[in-house]
This record gives sequence, C-alpha cells and structure tokens, in this order.
Amino acid sequence: MGSDFPPISRRCERAVVTAYQDLRVLGTDDLSAFQACTTLYRIHHPEASVTEARRLVAEWIDHHVVRRDPGPTDGCVCD
Repeated sequence: MGSDFPPISRRCERAVVTAYQDLRVLGTDDLSAFQACTTLYRIHHPEASVTEARRLVAEWIDHHVVRRDPGPTDGCVCD
C-alpha cells in the first residue's frame, strides 16, 4: 500500500487520503472507506461536526484521489 500522490502538508488530510486509498486497495467498498475516513478525521478533530467531517473528507478524496490534483486544498486550519 502507499500513496502515489504528492506530499500533503496537513497530517489529518494526509491520514485521511492515505487511509482511503489503502482501504480501497484492500477491497473495501467506497462508502465504507468514506465512513471510516470520516471517523478518522473526527479522531483528529473531535470538535468537528459529522457534517463538517463528511464535507472535508469528500473534498479531499475528490481532490487527491478522483481528480489527482497535486495542488493544495482549502481543508482545515491545522498543520
């Protein structure tokens, strides 16, 4: 497993994208991988609502995995 995308500076964003890719490689369906990554984000950011976590996770997956965009995302405010 591993990432085949450019380095991501935010730890939570990198963790989410890496987890999503690894889960998909292992055969986890899209929705289950997305839900697991939403939970992972909320572990990093317990103050975030489920809605906010879903929005960011969806944005990051779309940006890094679907569109394979190497640029930065707006994302969250952490490092």
